Amino acid sequence: MKQFSIVLLFLLFLTSSCSSLKKTESAINQGDFDQAINIAIENLIDGKDSKRNQEYIPLLEDAYKKAMEQDQMLLQKWKLDPNPAVLEPIYETYVRMDARQNKIRPLLPLTIRNENRKARFNFNDYNSRIIQSRTTLSDYLLVNSVNALSTSNKIESRKIYNDLNYLEEINPNFKNTRSLIQEAVEKGTNYINVNLQNQSQTILPARLEEELLNFSTYGINDQWTQYHNNKLSTLDYDYDLSIIIDRIVISPEQVAQKELIREKQIKDGFIYEYDTNGNVKKDSLGNDIKQDKFITITANVIQNTQLKESNVGATVQLKDNRSSQTVDRFPVNSSFVFSYIYGSVYGDRRALDATYLETLNPQAIVFPTNEQMIYDTGEDLKLKIKQILNNLRYK
Repeated sequence: MKQFSIVLLFLLFLTSSCSSLKKTESAINQGDFDQAINIAIENLIDGKDSKRNQEYIPLLEDAYKKAMEQDQMLLQKWKLDPNPAVLEPIYETYVRMDARQNKIRPLLPLTIRNENRKARFNFNDYNSRIIQSRTTLSDYLLVNSVNALSTSNKIESRKIYNDLNYLEEINPNFKNTRSLIQEAVEKGTNYINVNLQNQSQTILPARLEEELLNFSTYGINDQWTQYHNNKLSTLDYDYDLSIIIDRIVISPEQVAQKELIREKQIKDGFIYEYDTNGNVKKDSLGNDIKQDKFITITANVIQNTQLKESNVGATVQLKDNRSSQTVDRFPVNSSFVFSYIYGSVYGDRRALDATYLETLNPQAIVFPTNEQMIYDTGEDLKLKIKQILNNLRYK
């Protein structure tokens, strides 16, 4: 059994090794040279001098040569093209070529034993070309962003922001890139002034008003949308978002009473079985035969239910300040029901389910105030407003 396991492990290893070689060859044949290089390097790292990894070395040599030739051809084509759009791929290609050879360097030397030679890799110093192409690209991105920002709308400003972030990534703190990024953010952001209007003729609890206007708790601010409930004089707001409370209705306090009767059969001792002669029956071991005795028990419940309900109707209204037009209106309706059950049990409590007994409170409690009812309704109202805001699309 042990020998069989060793053979099985060897076969699995052999299959895996063959599969990896085929993937490398396939990647080369499909022109995915960097994928072939990565597979070969991954296997050679585990043992570049191992006999089983010998086949990866000529594959790595071939894939590297073809990858570099392919990149050189692309560079020659792009350098003839006056379109500034080629500046980025030129820079990225030099970076890729440098990274590719730096992956292989730690593995050298690599010996191809059946050819009795060292694997050949043509390495170059790309530092100056990387710096030169990065500078040319950086200058273009910066000048283009400055010119575009002067007339850009919000969508265009966000694209410029992406270009400037890329510039910051490849060339940190290049000239005035960071101040331009901030300018692109400001021009690309929709600023929304939020206000609450209570037209219900009922006073809103102060803490509910505060929470409805505290949009930081809604979790909906994103990179390009900012909600302010305290209007800043230094900002030209793109939209006004009004939460208009139209209606607040609170029902009277009610107590509904009903009587419940519950019956249940329970075991209550036992009785003997008798034969026709009046004698107690015996089982095969000579023991008296007994039967369970059942009785019916009853419980009466006087159940009281305290009820109070509140309902808040509102409208979420969005006004575009640039056109002074109302662009969206959404009705919202929220309710909250206070319900509390208490009561008394008469008779045998065993007739009632244990779960019911646990939920049956012994006495009434004080009804929540109208203010508390409105506040509790507001929690649901806030969730519904959040759903509306998540679906809004600002221009």
